[in-house]
Amino acid sequence: MARTLPWDWYDGTIPANVEVADTAYIETSFSFSRYRSEAEVGVRYEHGAHSYLGTMFDVGPRGRVRIAQHALLHGVRIICDDSVEIGDHAMLSWNVVLMDSYRVPRDPEQRRPLLRRLPETRPRALEPDRNARPVVIGANVWVGFGACVLPGVTIGTGSIVAAQAVVLEDVAPYTIVAGNPARAVRELEAP
Repeated sequence: MARTLPWDWYDGTIPANVEVADTAYIETSFSFSRYRSEAEVGVRYEHGAHSYLGTMFDVGPRGRVRIAQHALLHGVRIICDDSVEIGDHAMLSWNVVLMDSYRVPRDPEQRRPLLRRLPETRPRALEPDRNARPVVIGANVWVGFGACVLPGVTIGTGSIVAAQAVVLEDVAPYTIVAGNPARAVRELEAP
C-alpha cells in the first residue's frame, strides 16, 4: 500500500522502509526523491520527530538515518551512504548539510571518469562511497543555518554549531563552534 501524505503538494510516497512514529511529522514526500536505501529501515522517525520543507534524504543503498525523539529538521540535506544519527531534541536549521561521505575522490584524475559517466546513469547519481564514516549529532544540539558537518564527525550533547560553520572534527559536549574550519569559541555550562 502506497503511503502518501494528505497535505502533500508533491505527488509522491513515503518509501516502505521509512519507519515513522505516529507522532512524527513529514511535511512532504519530496524529501525522499533522492532516497535509494535498501536497508531494512533506511530512515527512522522517532516519537515527535519533524522534517519540514526542503529537507532531502540523499541516502544510498546501504544508508541508514535515525531522527530521534522531538528532533527538528528544517530544510536539511542529508547525504548518507552508511549512517547519520540525530539525537533527541536536536534542532537543525535550513541549508544544513550532513554528509557521511564525499562520493568522489579528492584526486582530480580519479574524479574525471566518474563525472564523465554521470550523464548516462539512471537515476543520475554518484556511486555510494564504501569508505563512508558515520555522522552523529548528539541530544540537544543546535546547528545553525548553512552549516556543513563532514564525514566521521560527532557533535557532542548540548553543543551549538554557528551558522555557516564547516565542522571537520568532533565537537566536545556543551561547546559552541564557529568558522571554517569550525573551532571552539565558548564552552557552555552543562545542566
